[in-house]
Amino acid sequence: MLLKSPPSLAKIVMANLIGVLLIIEVIVSGFPFGADGLSMGYYIMNCPLAEPIVRHTVTRALDADPTLAAALVRMHFHDCFIEGCDGSVLLDSTNDNTAEKDSPANLSLRGYEVIDDAKEELENQCPGVVSCADIVAMAARDAVFWAGGPVYDIPNGRKDGRRSKIEDTINLPSPSFNTSQLIKMFGQHGFSVKDMVALSGAHTLGVARCSSFKNRLNNVDPTLGSEFAKTLSKTCSGGDNAEQPFDATRNTFDNFYFNALQRKSGVLFSDQTLYTDARTRGIVNDYARNQAMFFFNFQQAMGKMSLLDVKGGAQGEIRSNCRKIN
Repeated sequence: MLLKSPPSLAKIVMANLIGVLLIIEVIVSGFPFGADGLSMGYYIMNCPLAEPIVRHTVTRALDADPTLAAALVRMHFHDCFIEGCDGSVLLDSTNDNTAEKDSPANLSLRGYEVIDDAKEELENQCPGVVSCADIVAMAARDAVFWAGGPVYDIPNGRKDGRRSKIEDTINLPSPSFNTSQLIKMFGQHGFSVKDMVALSGAHTLGVARCSSFKNRLNNVDPTLGSEFAKTLSKTCSGGDNAEQPFDATRNTFDNFYFNALQRKSGVLFSDQTLYTDARTRGIVNDYARNQAMFFFNFQQAMGKMSLLDVKGGAQGEIRSNCRKIN
């Protein structure tokens, strides 16, 4: 297994250069605002260090624990698919409400402390300005870049939602979904089939727990390669919480995930179905042989993801603590 090395000086310089170019772009273009008040360079006037603070916090956390890259990307996805990109996944449960994070689908989410650390620094620098929803979106973007993935930018200005209920998480895709179910669910959020496959490629980072794929072993899933089935069986001998990497480079963002699908080595049924189904097999093959194509389409899809049902104006708030409403 290849190990992920810390970002090189060249990558750090590139990231800072992107920030400088963004500032120039926004100044020249007169601070363009998009839907719901989001814009590139949203914090330039009222909290100019917002993006560097988030980037530094994420980099520091991932240098200490590279596995958090996958966690931060997954957190962004689970936030945006439920009630939109509003930081609702960060809210703690209360005596009279069970929040999203305590749903079985979210119990394995990690990285909350990274968001907390960034929020604390931002509140010290510019209190009441930067939303938790924006921090989650920026952290996912910076995690992708840190892990070797594509550079992309997102507008900011999201507000934090006040609703977080366990029952809403029924709208998260299941690891047992087939292609038709995935196409339908992603389509409801405005994603094309190509977008859906590209976003599934985020599984190039991280691991799945045995509890998410052991049913493929019990029922002898015919889409599962016989040799890889032995690998998964060995993993599950360690119990339901035993972890299986999605591909050979769990902390590096690349196209190896799609190569694994071609070998019938997709960990989840919802992974392997992308290669089994004729509607998506060609896209998988394209991404497997052309990493640049995958990166480009992933950039586009993540841009869409970051804009899902964002809260603007009076629809939301700026939490002082990401774990509870004001």
